[in-house]
Amino acid sequence: MPKNTRASSGASSSKKPRWSSEKRSARGLPTERPRGGAAPAERRPGRPQRAEDGRPMWEPRGKDAKFRPERAPEERRRSARPPFDRDARPARDDRPARSDRPVRSYDDRPARTERPARSYDDRPARSERPARSYDDRPARTERPARSYDDRPARSERPARSYDDRPARSDRPARSYDDRPARRGSDERPARGERRSYDDRAPRRSYDDRPAPRRDHEDRAASPNPFPEDVVLERLTAQAVEATAVEGLGFEDLGLGQNIVRAVNELGATEPFPIQAATIPDVLAGRDVLGRGRTGSGKTIAFGAPLVERLLQLNADRPGARREFGRAPRALILAPTRELALQIDRTVQPIARSVGLFTTQIYGGVPYARQLGALQRGVDIVIGTPGRVGDLAAQGKLDLSKTVITVLDEADHMCELGFAEPVQEILDLTAPGGQKLLFSATLDKGVADIVDRYLVDPAVFEVAGEDQASSTIDHQVLLLEQRDKQQVLIELASGPGRKLVFARTRAFAEQLADVLDDAGIRAESIHGDLNQSRRTRALEKLTSGRVDVLVATDVAARGIHVDDIALVIQADAPDEYKAYLHRAGRTGRAGKEGTVVTLVPRNRRRRTEELLARAEIDAEWTSVVPGDDVIAELAGR
Repeated sequence: MPKNTRASSGASSSKKPRWSSEKRSARGLPTERPRGGAAPAERRPGRPQRAEDGRPMWEPRGKDAKFRPERAPEERRRSARPPFDRDARPARDDRPARSDRPVRSYDDRPARTERPARSYDDRPARSERPARSYDDRPARTERPARSYDDRPARSERPARSYDDRPARSDRPARSYDDRPARRGSDERPARGERRSYDDRAPRRSYDDRPAPRRDHEDRAASPNPFPEDVVLERLTAQAVEATAVEGLGFEDLGLGQNIVRAVNELGATEPFPIQAATIPDVLAGRDVLGRGRTGSGKTIAFGAPLVERLLQLNADRPGARREFGRAPRALILAPTRELALQIDRTVQPIARSVGLFTTQIYGGVPYARQLGALQRGVDIVIGTPGRVGDLAAQGKLDLSKTVITVLDEADHMCELGFAEPVQEILDLTAPGGQKLLFSATLDKGVADIVDRYLVDPAVFEVAGEDQASSTIDHQVLLLEQRDKQQVLIELASGPGRKLVFARTRAFAEQLADVLDDAGIRAESIHGDLNQSRRTRALEKLTSGRVDVLVATDVAARGIHVDDIALVIQADAPDEYKAYLHRAGRTGRAGKEGTVVTLVPRNRRRRTEELLARAEIDAEWTSVVPGDDVIAELAGR
């Protein structure tokens, strides 16, 4: 008996038998089994009625009701349902045993041998079938050949003749008289009367254009292929001889006793030439332009007379000096945060000596402290153009009472793109206010500001401020690019504080790591660092916790650290002004200093041109690591 029979019998035995009408009645159900069309309420009592869309219509419950369906009491449920009787279930033993089932028989089928064999005898044999014949077709040779004899020969065809066409001379001439005249044709002049072009301007000539550059080697070596380093014409200035100020003191220049005492405490006992030349005119209220080399005392040259001038102006306004929330009366702008902080370190003690207050306004730090100082009221604001212009645009900084404005490193601010912001700031100051411009390289780059805002300015420079009278020794070491880091380590290993300049921020950090690995304490400073880290790096160099500070050109202007005897330029700058300001970090206030520039051999020509623009005559020396000249420059 095959497996299918067992499976069907097992499925029928496992199927639950249907209840009879008596069992349905005993369980409280209708005797008739509901069909598909019956309503849900008729199928089973106790269920909630449903709406037309099929959803149950539940009755709302109270807030204290538990989340469980409503159930009938236990007694009613038990009485409505009969007790379970296990014996009432159909027993499995009532099924007949497999042995009692009739055996399935296939005897009624005829045997395969008794079945009639299939016969194909009624088909004719292949040999008896008629062969297929193609004899009814004519042979190819019997078919008629295709003939073109019915066509006439080419020689017998009539020649094409054009004799029936009239000759060109017999054709009527083409006339355009019947065409309508063009619009305005009567106004057109005859060809002989048309405009002559002899009065046109001569054609533009391109012969005066400069020849294209061919310095591909230098272009590949420099990060900026087309550096714009143009030596501008210097402003005409009145030269001040150093001998003309001998024997003068700050009291003789018109400064008060408190200010003179504060200046002396800063280390300036006698005025420098640029200070002696500019202080009297500043006190007189004139616009002044001062040009002096780095380290010549320009900060005191405008800081000390600015404080004295404010005292004179406040004398006409009694009580205004201590007014809460007062607007600043003086503004000093610098291109970098470091220079602004250095100016504040010089001007703040001078201002406090007479009861005036200063504050710094620059970017990279939160606004809260700066806004708090402005709300309390200050007399002198020292900051950078970006943050000063931002606060002025927000209405947090009132410059309408500013009567004295100082631009330190004015040419550098214009080079950095601050010319327009500086002009916007100057427009916000009091009309007719005093303007002071100071820089080490004051030239025609600030001519627009000078012509627009300064009235009959007094221009001063110190005579004889050239390399011959300078205390800075300039050295250039010519080397291979692969030897640069080793030579730098040997130069930095000597005693004293050293300042190393690099062109890029990444190279500055790399050199600081190289020096640290060589056992030389070094820190890096560049524009990617926030102000607190930059200030902390400068404090480490000033306090002696590090011996070398590796910086980009952000430190080339305005950073003053005492006793820096050696400046190393790991990368030569692209602009001669940057070279002068880098070199100005040493040899300050008459002290001696050395500037060493490391130049690869493929950059020699460009460096020579740079030194020529800076009017520097340096000594060139070809070196390799371990040479005695390196140890001599390092001071070992």
